[in-house]
Amino acid sequence: MVDCGFSVKATEARLSRLQMSADNVDALLVTHEHSDHIGGVARLARRYGMPVWMTAGTYACAPDQDIPGLNLFSSHEAFSVGDLQIDPMPVPHDAREPCQFVFSDGDQRLGILTDTGHVTRHVLDSLSGCDGLVIECNHDVDMLMKGPYPAALKQRVVGELGHLNNDQAAELVRSLDTSHLQHLVAVHISEVNNTREMAVDALACAAGVEAPDVQSACQNEGLDWRELC
Repeated sequence: MVDCGFSVKATEARLSRLQMSADNVDALLVTHEHSDHIGGVARLARRYGMPVWMTAGTYACAPDQDIPGLNLFSSHEAFSVGDLQIDPMPVPHDAREPCQFVFSDGDQRLGILTDTGHVTRHVLDSLSGCDGLVIECNHDVDMLMKGPYPAALKQRVVGELGHLNNDQAAELVRSLDTSHLQHLVAVHISEVNNTREMAVDALACAAGVEAPDVQSACQNEGLDWRELC
């Protein structure tokens, strides 16, 4: 599992929706210390004895540091959980030591990128050639600027340490080797400053596919299982 910003009860319900239980989770990886990503981590880990992985910087800023089975990793070094190799990548975001991940079983590669203010060369190199991509499409710039957020928050979101907008996410996809790509998913979509349709259209156009071939994750319902083969 990557990140957990929900209560234990809400997390259990979401796992159940996918015919899973927290007992089935071998490890919980944390990208950074913002509450929507780490808020439920310590409680879930204590309840289920779940091993947790995060960077030292993230742990230093964690609101609840009572985490049994804590494993600290460098965002520049690969590590393994069971049969999965995990390649973390540092990302530009307004957190202490944020990272994102590429997962591999030796045959297929799944890249996850959210909470990133801009795309670095290292991010491009890490995500190129993946079989599955989960990409942040946080906001549409026009909607954000005309929307209800305070000016300071708008500047944080669009800043170099903020979040990717639809156009940035699309440009990222255009810059990657997508010859092996089976699944492309838009995530971390603002309910105020974006729409799932706009995010999907941006990624579909960039990938040269039809919109139905791109999925999007809903904040309330998440996303059904997708299989890489």
